[in-house]
Amino acid sequence: MKPTLRKPVGILAILAIITIWAVIVASFSSVIGDWHIAVQSVIYCIAGIVWILPMRPLMIWMETGRWSA
Repeated sequence: MKPTLRKPVGILAILAIITIWAVIVASFSSVIGDWHIAVQSVIYCIAGIVWILPMRPLMIWMETGRWSA
């Protein structure tokens, strides 16, 4: 089996997604910081989970070369 560049490219894509998401969330921190602590907690919990959504197709692509299972 010949090695492909899918895994290195996928790893770089994962790092890029995490970095971009962190920058987006951090850019809203000054606005979110003025809200009630309970609302902040919910927002940051949701933001901490949402970045995982694009990972499934990316991981499938890294393993199989297809975007869906």
